[in-house]
Amino acid sequence: MNINFELYKVFYEVANQKSISKGAEKLMISQPAVTQSIKTLENELGGTLFIRTPKGVVLTNEGKELFEFIKEGMNYFINGTNKFTSLKNLDEGVINIGSTTTISEYYLMPYLKEFHSKYPNIVINITNNLTESLINNLRNGTLDIIITAVPDYSINDINYKVITNLNDIFVGGKKYKNKVCNNVETLLNEDILLQKVPSITRVNFNTFLKDNNLTCNPKMEVASHGLLVKLAENDFGIALLTQEFIEDRLNKSLFEIKTNIKIPKRKLGYAIKSNFIPSFTVSKFINILNKRINI
Repeated sequence: MNINFELYKVFYEVANQKSISKGAEKLMISQPAVTQSIKTLENELGGTLFIRTPKGVVLTNEGKELFEFIKEGMNYFINGTNKFTSLKNLDEGVINIGSTTTISEYYLMPYLKEFHSKYPNIVINITNNLTESLINNLRNGTLDIIITAVPDYSINDINYKVITNLNDIFVGGKKYKNKVCNNVETLLNEDILLQKVPSITRVNFNTFLKDNNLTCNPKMEVASHGLLVKLAENDFGIALLTQEFIEDRLNKSLFEIKTNIKIPKRKLGYAIKSNFIPSFTVSKFINILNKRINI
């Protein structure tokens, strides 16, 4: 059976208004068009829906039964439309963002602040984990978007967009303020502080060492970027840190070691699933990310 929903919409409004003329006014169509729609629906159903009276129309017993079902359906349609509009206007909604702890703490905040300022009713859920785990969460739908290091290779079901480049530099506390290391051997003989694998900074550094047939035996290895910053500030040694994450500390509590060694830049970006149509909420967040692209 082919159901013409427009006919039921006309039926609903006429029954609600108890008047063909008022129903037509509500629907913004002519009275003859409303009358014809009612007749068509009655013919399709094989029964009478309304009885005309001097004061308007009243439902037949069969019409009353039908109306109860149609009323419930119309309420669902209306509520669904209102919900859609609310989500479209970002009056409500949820966004699930994933990133590493370091990126969340040292890079993501300005984006979150702008998004929250514009759309304060949106619930922001942030998951911190290793990049591999974040990608798996993106695949299974528990995350909408992730902000992480962009790999040098493509991933079939993941689309990356580069936001900025990151530069890893060697820094120390006040003890190392005027330290100069003109060559890599001199630098690596210092007390080197590094993050542990699988830190992207460490992985990138290990690749640099391998490509240049170098080895490094760090004095200390820690998991936390924040702890590494504190160790460097307290003169435990020379730390490899991401310049963009410590800009507010450079030439204050941390000082870049003068050297001609350049660690290859890394790419930072966001990723969504391929063939994924972002929600209104995710699209707005992506707009903010794209606006701040710096490459």
